[in-house]
Amino acid sequence: MDKLRTGTSYWVDQFTGRAPHHRALTGAHHVDVAVIGGGVTGCLAAQAFVRAGFSVLLLEANRIGRGSTAASTALLMQEPDLDFGDLAKRYGSARTKEIWAKSVKSVRGLISLIRDLRINSALQEVRSVYWSARSDMARDLQRELRRRRTAGIGGRWLSPLDLARQIGTAGAGGILTSGNAQVDPYRTCLGIAARVQAAGVKICERSPVRRVRGTPLGVKIDLDAGEVSAEWVIIATGYATAQFKPLAGRFKMSSTYVIATAPIDRQLHRRMGAGVMWWDTETPYHYARWTPDRRLLFGGRDIPQDSERARSSALSQQVRRLTADLVRIYPTLESSPIDYAWEGLFATTPDGLPYIGMHRRYPRHLFALGYGGNGMTFGFLAAQVLVRTVRNTLTASDRFFGFHRIS
Repeated sequence: MDKLRTGTSYWVDQFTGRAPHHRALTGAHHVDVAVIGGGVTGCLAAQAFVRAGFSVLLLEANRIGRGSTAASTALLMQEPDLDFGDLAKRYGSARTKEIWAKSVKSVRGLISLIRDLRINSALQEVRSVYWSARSDMARDLQRELRRRRTAGIGGRWLSPLDLARQIGTAGAGGILTSGNAQVDPYRTCLGIAARVQAAGVKICERSPVRRVRGTPLGVKIDLDAGEVSAEWVIIATGYATAQFKPLAGRFKMSSTYVIATAPIDRQLHRRMGAGVMWWDTETPYHYARWTPDRRLLFGGRDIPQDSERARSSALSQQVRRLTADLVRIYPTLESSPIDYAWEGLFATTPDGLPYIGMHRRYPRHLFALGYGGNGMTFGFLAAQVLVRTVRNTLTASDRFFGFHRIS
């Protein structure tokens, strides 16, 4: 498996608690459901299945939450990666409205779950801004907002003056949305893992899976020092690993880059839009959010995945470019130190939507892959859809996220 993260994650470095160590799997085990992948998606899937009454075992090749989850900026967004208008061109307005409704429901559901489980996740519900510095792109955003409103989706137009008040920078206009949120992804993942372990899920770290064999009746999972037999296996690795090479062509692997400033002065913090997260229409695009200690996390500059050897050098180059972009948007940060920088590997699909469900090549396998930039929202959705898959209670909109939707 490719390394999912390089650089120093702010979330892991700032974590002051003690992350529990789970023993590697040894011996033979049998469960209803085995989950492969100990990031947020895997932990959410384990939570959904144990809550539904299944016996569950979770396998993580390294440490819980230390892969893509620790590289995330954890924007819990209702908006899919593709604009409403772009999705509607593919699937029509009615289907696109259903997709957005699922996404909105997933954000609300994840927020409720975090609160119900009393996870110390630094959860904060925030406004979000989708904006452009260019007048021609701003006109496109106005059309996008009109399409959303026609479909019954909320949003308010921001003039250049409104935009400056919201996020503290000059631009041509943007869309303000309520109902999104942000969390500390590492603490969230550890918190969910702790709750599912208390509910009876067996968690095994440093337990890389060597082979998964599916049969009409179940699966056999081979590890270095043991094996697992299960009725179902959930592949929550984010992308199609080498064991599922025939699926790899459905995904594009990219690297995204994030920098974190030193804590910002309180007055400047307010002027720059404290409590608002945003992303822009630039190519390559950028996204930003605030941490509880007033650091600005600024990311983007996504590029196709390079070789492992080139990724470390690409990190330093992309960080320099990202820093220059940040200063261009916020000149007042020219002298602000950059305390953290990291890169994360993620998978995207042609339509920006994940693949959730079964594939005819792999009996008794359930997949939750390809979230793009919306991993936590779609991770929650995937957990709910997979439980309904096993219970044979899928809805028509659930089935849309399956592998069959794109030939």
